Amino acid sequence: MYEPKTYRHQIKDTDLTSFTVTVKETDLYIRARRNLSRKALKAVSKHRDAIEGYIERHPSFLTSLEPLSVEDNAPRIVKEMSLVAESVSLGPMAAVAGAIAEFVGKELLDFSPEIIIENGGDIFLKTTRNRLVGIYAGESPLTHKVALEINPEDTPLGICTSSGTVGHSLSFGKADAVIVLSSRTALADASATAIGNLIKTAADIDSGIEFAQGIGGLKGIVIIKGDKMGMWGNLKITPVN
Repeated sequence: MYEPKTYRHQIKDTDLTSFTVTVKETDLYIRARRNLSRKALKAVSKHRDAIEGYIERHPSFLTSLEPLSVEDNAPRIVKEMSLVAESVSLGPMAAVAGAIAEFVGKELLDFSPEIIIENGGDIFLKTTRNRLVGIYAGESPLTHKVALEINPEDTPLGICTSSGTVGHSLSFGKADAVIVLSSRTALADASATAIGNLIKTAADIDSGIEFAQGIGGLKGIVIIKGDKMGMWGNLKITPVN
């Protein structure tokens, strides 16, 4: 079912060119120094083909909710999905959106020094100046009221969101938003899902942060449930007017 991504229209800076690339279920919103839609389409198709080809030979890669080892000769993106998902005890498809954003984004950096790719709430970001990344948390009163301030020296960076109240992605929790920062976007994606599964009420925020602290490779986390927010790590939250 199509869900309009109205949050994409909240971007206020005008120094980058915006365009979208859609291939089957993959719907990327990309910002770069120039329109790279053709190169992005080629990159998306290549990495989707690699994943789909592996699934044809190993159907369990698509359906498993538990860690799944892959062959030594598996495509690089498939290996990354399997590795990061295993680190948080999930099936590899928990990392697919972040992995595609990251792999496409790194290819596009050959053509633009700044790349921002948003894939269903999962972001790959490389910037040369400070950027604000707004936080969307559904019906929470904190939606559009706070943002992450990202410094260029901290990028490339993955900023991934899982929600049990927004969107159609599989979550066993009820968090309005779990936002994870990592230099590996695929890891941020899988971790956001794993942490989000733990959050049923605001009382679970502390245990969610404790769980996140045990995941290697994370830079920071924000958990929002209703009007409550918990944070940990190397991140800066700023109010949005």
